[in-house]
Amino acid sequence: MRGIILAGGKGTRLFPLTKVTNKHLLPVGKEPMIFHCVRQMAGAGLTEVLVVTSTEHMGEIVSALGSGREFGINLTYRVQETADGIADALALGETFSGGEPIAVLLGDNIFAQPLAPFIQRFREAPDGARILLKRVADPERYGVAALDEQQVIAIEEKPRAPKSDYAVIGFYQYDQSVWDIIRTIKPSPRGELEITSVNNAYISQNRLSYDVYEGAWTDAGTFESYYQANQMMFGNLIKP
Repeated sequence: MRGIILAGGKGTRLFPLTKVTNKHLLPVGKEPMIFHCVRQMAGAGLTEVLVVTSTEHMGEIVSALGSGREFGINLTYRVQETADGIADALALGETFSGGEPIAVLLGDNIFAQPLAPFIQRFREAPDGARILLKRVADPERYGVAALDEQQVIAIEEKPRAPKSDYAVIGFYQYDQSVWDIIRTIKPSPRGELEITSVNNAYISQNRLSYDVYEGAWTDAGTFESYYQANQMMFGNLIKP
């Protein structure tokens, strides 16, 4: 199994901080934000990890992370030349995956507990897709899961009237059929290839399962959530 960290985008909601550097290099606690993601992958035993980032900041990302030796893993890099969505960035990992299942982590997501147990569960039965849900106070900011007993029946991206308070947070696991699915999805009204479209394709095949994450988490994509991420780190919920 291999890991992919998606660290592209323009970080416009954190401007002007992102005027000077990539969002994923902003400090969270004592380290750049992206270090947390790399440590999550390494802690789960994923020794081959791909980082996808933008043209403007590839040099800074490589300078910060290097070969991955500091973390005990091997890092590979790809450039997403235009910000055309999470699924578009993920598509750059097809060759890297080498026919193995993948664990995908958004580079601005900060988790208080290890993701290793969720990765191990999928590693033991890597069929279809497995997503991570969390109850949130502001579901309209996220992809929201509509649940029917134990199944996800649909995911709606940033809905005005959410059908539940279960957000799909930024950690996904897929088998090798994800690459064919990405090739079939169409751009959303925002003009992007949405990861929600990928997940809904798995739902239509009855091949998507989920876990509920109970620990502290934030996506660090706004000033409020970025502040929360630093509170989590300095509150010793996460130890670098």
